[in-house]
Amino acid sequence: MTVRAASVPHRFEAEDLFCDPAFSHPVISPDGTTLAYLAPSGGRRNVWVRGIDQEHEGARCVTHDSRRGILTFFWCDDPRWLLYLQDTDGNEDWHLFRVDLDHPEAAPRDLTPLEPGSRVFFAEPMPSRPGTVLATMNQRPARLDIFLIDVSTGEISLLHEQAEAGVDLLLDRDGEPAFVSRVTEDGSTEFFALDAATGQKRPLLRAGGAEQPMGIEVQRSTPDGRGLILSLYLEDDDLQLVRVDRETAEAAVLAAVPGRSLDIMGMLAPGVLPPTLFTDRATGNILAARFTGPRPHIEVIDPGFAAVHTALSALSDGVLGSLSSDASGARWVATFLHDREPEAWLYDHDTGRSRRLFQPHPHLDPAHLAPMEPVRILARDGLALDSYLTLPVGIPARKLPLVLVVHGGPWAHDSWGFSAQAQFLADRGYAVLQVNFRGSTGCGRRHTLAARGEFAGAMQTDLLDAVDWAVDRDIADPDRVGIIGGSYGGYAALVGAAFTPERFAAAVDLVGIADLSSFLRSLPPVSRPYIASSWLAYVGDPENPAQEADMLARSPISRVDEITAPLLIAHGANDARVRREESERIVTSLRDRGIPVEYLLADDEGHGFGNPENEIRLQRAIAAHFARHLT
Repeated sequence: MTVRAASVPHRFEAEDLFCDPAFSHPVISPDGTTLAYLAPSGGRRNVWVRGIDQEHEGARCVTHDSRRGILTFFWCDDPRWLLYLQDTDGNEDWHLFRVDLDHPEAAPRDLTPLEPGSRVFFAEPMPSRPGTVLATMNQRPARLDIFLIDVSTGEISLLHEQAEAGVDLLLDRDGEPAFVSRVTEDGSTEFFALDAATGQKRPLLRAGGAEQPMGIEVQRSTPDGRGLILSLYLEDDDLQLVRVDRETAEAAVLAAVPGRSLDIMGMLAPGVLPPTLFTDRATGNILAARFTGPRPHIEVIDPGFAAVHTALSALSDGVLGSLSSDASGARWVATFLHDREPEAWLYDHDTGRSRRLFQPHPHLDPAHLAPMEPVRILARDGLALDSYLTLPVGIPARKLPLVLVVHGGPWAHDSWGFSAQAQFLADRGYAVLQVNFRGSTGCGRRHTLAARGEFAGAMQTDLLDAVDWAVDRDIADPDRVGIIGGSYGGYAALVGAAFTPERFAAAVDLVGIADLSSFLRSLPPVSRPYIASSWLAYVGDPENPAQEADMLARSPISRVDEITAPLLIAHGANDARVRREESERIVTSLRDRGIPVEYLLADDEGHGFGNPENEIRLQRAIAAHFARHLT
């Protein structure tokens, strides 16, 4: 039996899945009395606060951004102040804003009035100096300096100046330099113990390089400055959490799980890493770490946290997503990852009481949502590809139209949890396959390194092998296969359409790279040292003529004349990573040849669509595109 996607009745419209969550990102205040979270107001995600025992009806909205939704906020140590990051129309020039909860009528204050092209890369409260925040910014375009900001007055002081590009200080909990890291020409990182009084540096170790293409993403001093916490591959294939002793340089494993790697996903927004590590608010000590797997796994590190984790784990059959507590460690607010029913809970460890705070999508019935099933696929060379299959609910999984959803990065990975994109497509009768192709992080050192020199090569044939896997199992109809992705995933969609046009009946490119050389040449100067282990190691240096020629050969723009499949391309006008001109070159070429191509340009977006009306418009276009060409 062949299922025609267009004939499958669906339960969800684009608005149901791609509107802003009703509630998200809850964080408890340091004194444990107030909950802050994101919820819609005026058509945008804004910050709300309410008493810890109140419902949303008693909450008040304390930000009023009508231009772009807020993604990142945090409490100062004084619960009077909330801080959040915001850019302009997706241009990624992030500024740090302050909200005064004692005077909610006052407009938020920009604490970092930077010139265009400069941004806040990282911001966090400074525990040893109440009322202050550390902020890493590039006021000097090619340098990342550390500043101390007085939250009350807005005064900015230069705390530490970056001596040279790629050399960074790691501070202890008092804000004093404890270690120095230096990115070398080959992309590896050297670490030194620093004597703050004399400025002398003592070598500790050299690690990373191409095996960690995004750099050593966990780099931090222990609160007392006596140890260096790093994410490292030691003798094993799996990424581990390691403590390096300041005096002896000996490396001790803090957390490791056989067959799983530390769950490094890459930075979502300035100052916000997905919660790979869960830390104690009062002491800064590491409580637990997340590891990859068919479902993410939480490994408890601090024995004192074990009882709290056990109690939290009993609240949901999902996986701990984010976590915050009051300064005393009594009250905890936790979110849980789940493929159909993500949720947030409040837990009081002193009383043992708990209550569910909210669900981000309360209007969605979990019974109508499709399970995300982990599957393991073997590539043609035997490499294991941990992947996820989402099938329509209520129809036979036989000869379905298939959509391959390719993650960005490429140094990131798909993981088990709620995917609006997968749910939207499965609801319309498509089998949805997400593949951790070679180069994806979280799958081990060998898996990542297997991608060197394989852009448009084995990284792409991994995707084709995954399609063959679904076809061989009679899940997918080989004549009705589509591909969609954003950023690197958009590049993969373009490569699929240009390099293997016979394999895909339709493609969707979201802010994808069309010309690898042009992309790398447009990166800002401040990024240059930090791409040595990634783009330069895996793709090439456009300053080298031979490497640039190879990059062009691996770029969709070089084979645009071979694209025959209908294409949908979407781009944000303010994209700071992939210039809109890359998409427009593809669009112009296809239109000149009479190949069907639809182009969506959003004037108020950047590297991806964030405003809900743009996302809903895009998803409606995706649904129509695949309905026309995969049925």
